Amino acid sequence: MRVHVTGAGGFVGAHVARELRERGAEVSDDRVELLDRPALEHAFEGRDAVVHVAALYSYDADPALVERVNVEGTWNVLDACARTHVRRLLFTSTAGTCGPVAGRVATEEDSPPDWELSVPYKRTKLAAERLVLGAAPDVLEVVVVNPTTPVGEGDRKPTPTGRMIRAVARGSIRGYVGTTGLNLVDVRDVARGHALALEHGTPGERYLLGGVNMPLAEIFAAVARLAGRPPPRVRVPYAMAMGAARLGLANRHEVRLARLPMYFSSAKAQNHLGYRPGPVEPALARAVAETHDDKRGGR
Repeated sequence: MRVHVTGAGGFVGAHVARELRERGAEVSDDRVELLDRPALEHAFEGRDAVVHVAALYSYDADPALVERVNVEGTWNVLDACARTHVRRLLFTSTAGTCGPVAGRVATEEDSPPDWELSVPYKRTKLAAERLVLGAAPDVLEVVVVNPTTPVGEGDRKPTPTGRMIRAVARGSIRGYVGTTGLNLVDVRDVARGHALALEHGTPGERYLLGGVNMPLAEIFAAVARLAGRPPPRVRVPYAMAMGAARLGLANRHEVRLARLPMYFSSAKAQNHLGYRPGPVEPALARAVAETHDDKRGGR
């Protein structure tokens, strides 16, 4: 299969491109600006499939730029696929378009609470997902994957998750918001999930790619232990975190998303795709080790 991967220079995209190559695909992954339609058409020409991983994953970028990259950029990808007769598109969304849901884990049948859609990243990823799922099925087969919170090596930019891990590993975070938790997953498992969805995913469906649900306190403790530091011990009430955000002492979008545990189920991907995530601790260890390497290198 001849595949183009957008965003292959990023954290998840690099792992996806590597996984597809290891499985025998002919992968092109030259960096192409999502707002450059002619460049996208040139990149997609002669491809059987496109894996659209590229996005602006940020909670502090200009909302207008987030909108352009994540929504307009996805529209340009769809248009370029149609113009170059690409048959299959695998779109990398986020678990955040499926939840969270109060009191239980979320599935592909769920959607995020309305009050979270004030967060530009979340709102634009949901809009982009709806765009691709609305593509004409007789023109383009669209499959969506929804990774939870990938961790592991290669998050060098870093993503907001990578910044969190670095801050805990370096001892600059002393507390945690007690209301929330995350579903952590090894980024290598996410890459395998992409390959499985590209090959076996049903058009029009979305598949959560996750690992293990953990309270934020447990995540921070695991990272601190791997870094040889004491864990953050101050439990911060949500109301206090919101107050800090209003004063500009914390990112208001990240705090808004910490109101509920962000827990998800990958049962559908396991049952339909053969997705089998492994333990997340080795991925956390690789992420922490890379943090130490970057610190020694002065980054």
